[in-house]
Amino acid sequence: MRRCGIAVVGLCVVVLCLSAVWVRSGEKKEAGAAGAGPAQPKKVTDAFRQKFIKDFQRMGINTTPGDAMLLRILVEARSAKRGIEVGSCNGYGAINMGIGFERTGGHLYTLEISPRMVKECRRNIEKTGLEKTVTCVQGDALKTLPTLEGEFDFMFIDAVKRDTLKYFKLMEARLKPGTVIVVDNAIRSARAMKDFLDLMNESPDYEMVIVRASDLKRDGMAICYKIR
Repeated sequence: MRRCGIAVVGLCVVVLCLSAVWVRSGEKKEAGAAGAGPAQPKKVTDAFRQKFIKDFQRMGINTTPGDAMLLRILVEARSAKRGIEVGSCNGYGAINMGIGFERTGGHLYTLEISPRMVKECRRNIEKTGLEKTVTCVQGDALKTLPTLEGEFDFMFIDAVKRDTLKYFKLMEARLKPGTVIVVDNAIRSARAMKDFLDLMNESPDYEMVIVRASDLKRDGMAICYKIR
């Protein structure tokens, strides 16, 4: 009976020791979780972004893949730091330009009037890990452009064609010398934006060339450079 009593006591001691270890382990995990702060966003790989862009469900009003790549190259070649896109749609162009701005350490503001498109654009920007580089602003660009602060060195206009010159004029004073201004649909919608194209052709402060980087829409983009 004495041996049995000793064995029972020993077993109780072991159980108590194990319980203490489990409690301390649990406390450490809780302390670690409490001190870790908010969960860090998962880094998105280049391979994921490439696949996301390749599989993107583009709409008819999205820029073409060739045009989107040209925009990204222009952002990087210019080493642009602060950019504006007028007309986000669901974010296809913003994602492509956003990758360029991420590489230059810059930021892109993309403007969209449709609440539904804004929601989708923001979702796609987040999926590609560009939420710190690209900000989607909801509202009529004729009203939201004046709310943007500071100077800019890149501008892409792809919204209401007859308002192209209005969008540009709202920001012209804050476009630095050396700014690149790109306007989509400059061939098929040339008549609707004639006042803007005439200004670029006639002003000594700007140079312009119209290029076609893609044959998907049988259209092209006006690429303009602000000399002074």
